[in-house]
Amino acid sequence: RRSVTISLLAMLAACGSTKSKFKTYNGPPVTQVVVNKGKRRMYLLNNQTVLKSYDIGLGNAPIGTKQFEGDGKTPEGVYFIDRFNPRSAYHLSVGVSYPNERDTAFAEALGQKPGGDIFIHGWGPEGNALAPKKRDWTAGCIAVKDEEIEDVYAMLRPGVPIVIYP
Repeated sequence: RRSVTISLLAMLAACGSTKSKFKTYNGPPVTQVVVNKGKRRMYLLNNQTVLKSYDIGLGNAPIGTKQFEGDGKTPEGVYFIDRFNPRSAYHLSVGVSYPNERDTAFAEALGQKPGGDIFIHGWGPEGNALAPKKRDWTAGCIAVKDEEIEDVYAMLRPGVPIVIYP
């Protein structure tokens, strides 16, 4: 019975030799994410030190800040990392706390919904009709390559501020 168990464990270990999308990170903590929409760059910082930077894609209407559901814009302002989705349709995704109370109040004052589900995510499946053929293709999210979202996912923690500016 023991040899059967050991054999099964050995076979499972051999099957698990494919690369996991879940990386680990043991470096300095990320204390802030900065997104420069105009330059299409995202920076992961530890205090004032840039730990990593990435080329990014934005919402399909990237000029201006997100105001309403379906406007195709990426928000601008200070938000926080608030969730992690290991089963994202876009490889992996990290949630941004949009909308805040001010975003919601603004949209509702105009009879609109502010939208939501803003993430930093990968490109997703190879059959994705838009990415990476078009740089700004999301519904308002921030997109990086799948290999890059693996690093971002490992490096970030809930509560880290994300500053998004034009």
